[in-house]
Amino acid sequence: MISFLLCLAILIAGYFFYGKVVENTFGPDDRETPAVRINDGVDYVVLPQWKLFMIQLLNIAGLGPIFGALSGALWGPVVFLWITFGTIFAGAVHDYFSGMLSERNEGASISEISGIYLGGAMKNVMRVFSVVLLIMVGTVFAVGPAGLIQLLFSNGGSTGILTNKLFWLVLILVYYFIATFLSIDKIIGKIYPVFGICLIIMAVGVAVGIFTKGYVIPEIWNNFTNMHPQGTPIWSFMFITVACGAISGFHATQSPLMARCMKSEKQGHFVFYGAMVSEGIIALVWAAAGCAIYTGADLLAMGGGGSTTVYDVCSKTMGGVGIALAMLGVIACPITSGDTAFRSARLVLADWFHIEQKSIKGRLMLCIPVLGVGAILGVGNALGKIDYTIIWRYFSWTNQTLAMIVLWAASMYLFYEKKNYWITAVPATFMSAVSITYFMLGNECLGQFLNHKTADGAVVYNTAVAYPVGIIAAALFLGIFLYSIKKRDVKPQYETLGK
Repeated sequence: MISFLLCLAILIAGYFFYGKVVENTFGPDDRETPAVRINDGVDYVVLPQWKLFMIQLLNIAGLGPIFGALSGALWGPVVFLWITFGTIFAGAVHDYFSGMLSERNEGASISEISGIYLGGAMKNVMRVFSVVLLIMVGTVFAVGPAGLIQLLFSNGGSTGILTNKLFWLVLILVYYFIATFLSIDKIIGKIYPVFGICLIIMAVGVAVGIFTKGYVIPEIWNNFTNMHPQGTPIWSFMFITVACGAISGFHATQSPLMARCMKSEKQGHFVFYGAMVSEGIIALVWAAAGCAIYTGADLLAMGGGGSTTVYDVCSKTMGGVGIALAMLGVIACPITSGDTAFRSARLVLADWFHIEQKSIKGRLMLCIPVLGVGAILGVGNALGKIDYTIIWRYFSWTNQTLAMIVLWAASMYLFYEKKNYWITAVPATFMSAVSITYFMLGNECLGQFLNHKTADGAVVYNTAVAYPVGIIAAALFLGIFLYSIKKRDVKPQYETLGK
């Protein structure tokens, strides 16, 4: 319990102290923001700071810090350390710079930002990568809630259309189209703050329930070991699994949404860094719940951090109210991540093909194909015709790889500005090691060739090869960065994009 409280205190202190270091390094000023200068009434809209924070929190969080943290609890309380320090020194730094660099470049999407600071080739790679990732996320976050709603009505004794998964999927996709098409302040600006408050209440309720129901949070120093029941290595599986609870590249696709709605650059510390620290706190609470309520074997038997586990945790810590909040969380939270994923995909394509989005025609040109692809994938899956679960397995790795690229882009920006680039280069190097190591070990990646199984089916991970390769690759990336900055002295200009 003490280690949990210490980590909580460090997270809060990190926001005020290290967050200020990050902010001062970037140097926000009083320049006119895109929201004020462009203000198209659709995507560029000035929103109050508290709404910016709540929308950003829900955009980046959803179920990420819940599912990821609960799954991370399989490794024991050592996960507290990654959530705490990963959030302060990597995730919040990543989110702040992805948002502020977008704001400094007319609210550009992360693919365009990568192109400015890492070159045209990386810009094109990130364009394709971002659109595919966002449509995949949006589709999965449509199919998942549709299945849960169907299950709730079926278990409640309902019959007919209410128990039809396809019916609920179509309704969710219709909502996605509306939310993607309309001005950001029409739906997202109104309902997201409410759901954001619910997400916070869930975490507070779970935390209070842990203490009042007599559960004991194990201490890090008494359990400083790999407690995963299957012996899955901490490095780099835990770092990949926790994802949104510490650092997530998906956040870089969401930050530009709020970068287009800020009245002042000085709001960035609270909106971007603060939202990520809040997500880290939420993740810490859920990881503590996983460690306190279950053994590793029990948690694994429940499927790790899934909707079943969320339901059970809320029931045990908050009773009937918790069950209601759990249902709201596992249904509403992924939906709110799904609609902004599609909206971000629209904006990436708009930046890519230079299609203005103020007019109805311009938005329809992109909303229809984006949601059309999502509908084909979603309906195909609901009918059993398309199985994209294999593709989805790659999300965890690609997600952290995206974070790595964004941090390298931020490092290049800081170099151009003659500022301390080590605050982003160090976490970029670290995440490079994480991503490459996981790519070597993950069974959906090269692990299927490098690892082997024992007679009883247990996986033996080839860490003797993967660990050195990951470290060497990270050192190589850092070396390339340090070498490249010696050859560059011209600051890139946003106006040169696409030319």
